[in-house]
Amino acid sequence: MDFNSDFAVFIVVLSIVYTIIWVWAIVDLIKSKFKDSNMKLVWAVVLIFANPIGPIVYFILSGEQKTFSQKHTKN
Repeated sequence: MDFNSDFAVFIVVLSIVYTIIWVWAIVDLIKSKFKDSNMKLVWAVVLIFANPIGPIVYFILSGEQKTFSQKHTKN
């Protein structure tokens, strides 16, 4: 294999990984509930228009803004 084919394989693998991360972020956004109802729209705009950094920023910063349901445990 020469440099061009190695680079093409690298780009294809990187594109597949990025697509998986982006789809994962979109699915997480759809399933999540946020403290502020407008934040879901803001994060959707970030994910769509802030490529390729959008999903990374989403996973780092969105956790503070989500509401988590507490499950009751039996003692």
